[in-house]
Amino acid sequence: MKNLYQLTYSQIKSGLNKSEFTSVDLVNSLYDRIAASEPKINAFLEINKDKAIEQAKQSDERRKNKQQLSDCDGIPIAIKDNICVTGEITSCGSKILENFRSPYDATVITKLKEKGFVLIPRANMDEFAMGSSTENSAYQTTKNPFDTSRIPGGSSGGSAAAVSAGMAPISLGSDTGGSIRQPASLCGIWGLKPTYGRVSRYGLVAYASSLDQIGPFSNDLEGIADIFEILQGADPKDQTTASGKTFDSKNVKSKDWKGVKVGVMASKDTESSPGVLKKYEDIKQYLKDQGAILKELDFSLFKHSIPVYYLIATAECSSNLSRFDGIRYGLRKGGEGKLEDLYVESRSEGFGKEVKRRILLGTFSLSSGYYDAYYGKAQKARILIKKKYDEFFKEVDFILQPTSPTTAFKIGEKTKDPIQMYLADILTTTVNLAGVPAISCPAGLDENGLPIGVQLTTAHFKEEELLSYAKSISEIPGCKITLPENIN
Repeated sequence: MKNLYQLTYSQIKSGLNKSEFTSVDLVNSLYDRIAASEPKINAFLEINKDKAIEQAKQSDERRKNKQQLSDCDGIPIAIKDNICVTGEITSCGSKILENFRSPYDATVITKLKEKGFVLIPRANMDEFAMGSSTENSAYQTTKNPFDTSRIPGGSSGGSAAAVSAGMAPISLGSDTGGSIRQPASLCGIWGLKPTYGRVSRYGLVAYASSLDQIGPFSNDLEGIADIFEILQGADPKDQTTASGKTFDSKNVKSKDWKGVKVGVMASKDTESSPGVLKKYEDIKQYLKDQGAILKELDFSLFKHSIPVYYLIATAECSSNLSRFDGIRYGLRKGGEGKLEDLYVESRSEGFGKEVKRRILLGTFSLSSGYYDAYYGKAQKARILIKKKYDEFFKEVDFILQPTSPTTAFKIGEKTKDPIQMYLADILTTTVNLAGVPAISCPAGLDENGLPIGVQLTTAHFKEEELLSYAKSISEIPGCKITLPENIN
């Protein structure tokens, strides 16, 4: 039998329910893997085995007494460091919150506890979720399990790397402009960005409130379906949540592509590396051979998505992070002299370079005389992008694109050029601007052995259809990815 950390989510779920092993056995196996791999990966900011073992013991006792909370009782899940867990530090990868312990649970954490999951906080992340490589954490750079000289993606790089390296079968991340899908692609796993409002943001430390969405990573699709089913639903604590159609994971079944209309990009429009482009073209041809109707869509409007996204996101981050001032929340420095000096010293020392850059950009775009010229125009362009998606989904059932234009790049390769770093999100940001759901599916390896992902997108509240056809993509020859056993 495989080591327990090598099992997929669905194998773990089945094994626990058949009493083939206990939750304590599983957690011990995962922490053995963490002990061996974490020094090379840096996926976690904190590793508290004792707490995880205690939760696992409680789960085993419930199962022994036939009082398990769900079929998922006892399954470990890693938690991104911007999702609040009672009594745990929630630092958002920042110095300004390095000693903040949450006094409450996020709604998603409450739901996971109600089902008996074993929580493993805190997965590393780009500071306040601002980044595409997890190089902006105030503490450490997370590395890609397929090649530790490369980035895992961001901002949820710790959550993705933990699953890819076998340190957790599933994890939670947050997606503002691709921060679940892009690291899922670069780490060779599954990552879902749900319809905006489908999952409560209560207890998620906000970066850009109109774009943020919590979602799952998993080493198989069943993990994505199960976690999303648990997390979905309206929440009185978050007025942006929507009830919509209820998602049922039992309805996620592999579907036939015959007659399905799939919107695709022309090769010249993908701006992708040769390895990514070849895999994308191979998948397009496979779908066509299976009877799918491929339609090239006009994505020219989406070329403006990066400036539109960054104007809106930075404006919202400027507003959201204003409360971290050394008085109400966070690190306090100074205190002598003027009140303004306390603000300046606390924020100067507490925030990193990228966060300061985005606060400055957002404050400028919201300032008197520039609001209409920048932020106002960006909001108008956002409406046009949403309308374009509405038009697309009148013509096609799904849109298929590469998730990332390249495979994982080298650590340090883009840190000195913020524009090139921002362009890493060029294929994912429009999904957040429009609020539609999308999933990154493993699509095989390139010639260098690095993972490639493809992004499948559909209309609002159609996650059942999205995951069913994503399952079909996983069955395409050459798309299966074996996660690395040896971390180098």
